[in-house]
Amino acid sequence: MALKIRYNSPVVLTFSLVCIAVYFADLVFSVGASPESVGPITSNFFMLPGNFDWANPMNYVRLLSYTMGHANQAHIMGNMSIFLLIAPIMEEKYGSRRILLMMVLTALITGVLQIMLFSSGLLGASGIVFMFIVLVSFADVRKGTIPLTFILVVLFFIGQEVVHSLQDNQVSEYAHIMGGIMGGIFGMFFKENQPSINTSNQTVASDLLDN
Repeated sequence: MALKIRYNSPVVLTFSLVCIAVYFADLVFSVGASPESVGPITSNFFMLPGNFDWANPMNYVRLLSYTMGHANQAHIMGNMSIFLLIAPIMEEKYGSRRILLMMVLTALITGVLQIMLFSSGLLGASGIVFMFIVLVSFADVRKGTIPLTFILVVLFFIGQEVVHSLQDNQVSEYAHIMGGIMGGIFGMFFKENQPSINTSNQTVASDLLDN
């Protein structure tokens, strides 16, 4: 029997493909430029500027689109490798609509706080990736309990970002920390998808008929 390729996680895969397309389009339009410089497509459409102009309609689009732009190969490879490893599992668990809502809220809240609290720009899906890293630690959450995995993730990943934020580098640890906070909130308040009663009944009936 021939195996078919299945578009198993529409939200995650579509987001990833857009990020990859933006990166490769920038490679084409920035031939001859410095490898460390951000491409023209990313800088104009997929990067949240530090000097946010509230009168510019395009800046409001960038409050979401900045998550799809990346500075260089290491940046996009680092984000997409973790994102594609974890996010499809979460989309199957919570459903496409909820995952899309989580990603949009994480991007918007992180972006709005960035322009209100800091003067630097914002670029990349790192905040969303950290949201998923913390969210996946709630995979075995039970009512009235806090998973030990969640505590360890906070200590190792978020704690590391807090330490890095005290250093002078070009990375926005704030976005990572904010993404982790959003993942914790979603993990506590969003319920995973439950199979419908009709589906369960049909499965049981089918098993009985097979026997």
